[in-house]
Amino acid sequence: MKAKFRYLGLVALAVAVALTLGASAALANPYAKYKGKTLVVSWPSNSHFKKAKQLVAEFTRETGIKVEIDYSQYLKMRNRQILEMSKRDGDFDVVAWVVMWKGEYVAKGLLTPLSQFFTSPAFVDPNYDIDDIADAYIQNGGIVGGKKGYLPGKSGALYGLPFGAETSILAYRKDVFQKLGLAVPKTYADVRKAAKTIKEKTGMGGLTMRGKTGHQVTAAWLFHAAPMGARVFDDKWQPVFNSPAGVKTAEFLRETVKYGPRGIPSYSYGEASKAFLHGDAAMYIDSLKIAARARDPKQSKVVGKVGYALHPTDVQCGSETGGFAMGIPANSKNKEAAFLFIQWMTSKKADRRIVELGGDPIRISTLTDPVFSKKFPEYPVIAEQLKCADPDWRPLIPEWNELNIKVLGIALHEVLTSDKPIKPLLDKAAVKARAVMKREGYYRWQSK
Repeated sequence: MKAKFRYLGLVALAVAVALTLGASAALANPYAKYKGKTLVVSWPSNSHFKKAKQLVAEFTRETGIKVEIDYSQYLKMRNRQILEMSKRDGDFDVVAWVVMWKGEYVAKGLLTPLSQFFTSPAFVDPNYDIDDIADAYIQNGGIVGGKKGYLPGKSGALYGLPFGAETSILAYRKDVFQKLGLAVPKTYADVRKAAKTIKEKTGMGGLTMRGKTGHQVTAAWLFHAAPMGARVFDDKWQPVFNSPAGVKTAEFLRETVKYGPRGIPSYSYGEASKAFLHGDAAMYIDSLKIAARARDPKQSKVVGKVGYALHPTDVQCGSETGGFAMGIPANSKNKEAAFLFIQWMTSKKADRRIVELGGDPIRISTLTDPVFSKKFPEYPVIAEQLKCADPDWRPLIPEWNELNIKVLGIALHEVLTSDKPIKPLLDKAAVKARAVMKREGYYRWQSK
């Protein structure tokens, strides 16, 4: 009988030990609690996010958390996301947004602040190192509530982390510059001089550029406005794109048409980049995404002939901030698992892995890694460029779409396609812009 009790006691002890070890293992694995859960993620169907699909599969293998990706064409994604996030029970646990949507999403109460997770040791990977993520990307894609409502500041809060973010750089034809004895442009004066020389001596376009009416030509103006000291609005939401700096920027667009490849007034991003990739232009100042395309023989006729440099300066250094960020809908029922997913996807390990898969990194440690720098010569340039990337590159407000397409986009296209004086064209657009802002209540607190 005593032997039987001893046997039962040993069995009980073994069970207790097993349970304790199991509990300890669960505590040691931050993902164990969520194993078997399914997250639904809303992503745009562009290149970076398509390539990240393999990374998602690796996340599931490592954590046991399943992920369903809902891909949408990015111009249609906003309406779908707002619809789902406005419901009591929406479909999405993670959403990726174009940076200009963040303020609208927060104003409507559709997103979850990430601070509640970053204050909990149970959720934060001690090796995550958020300071390694480019400041400009976090400020542009994830911070809401500071100055102007979308910039950093004491009233700002973190709602998202960058994923698929970008800035602008200069790409140029090394062979053309060498043949003509031209130095790589550092300033806009250098760009003007090089563009004119290239056009006159070779017949090739000097600088390619977007120019199609609407948001494409506005984007062209924005790329050059930041270094030239121009802004769309001042701090009191008065339109200032018709300032001397704004006019100077528009004059540069007109000059680029003169010395660029034929057809700029009809160019979207696709046509503008193709002009460079097909050898019709010797310079490109736009999104960093040109580098991967220039290396791809399926897209590029200039493989091995392209160099990269900092976005030229004028009165200051300033480059684009754009792309996407990820966050958690307020109505998600899987917020904790969703945070773990976002943290994992933006970790140092995943950032290096996304590069291997053909995507775009967000971390300075990845951009400055010697192995990657040797393989991707644009990386050291991007790392340096991000130091002065402009988080106020464009107004990240709900009204921007209307202003972008129907106001600035029309006026600037007329700059490209006519010889009319530029200042009156921009003055007229400024009156329209102010009317939009007044309609939306931006001046209610200002004295009459």
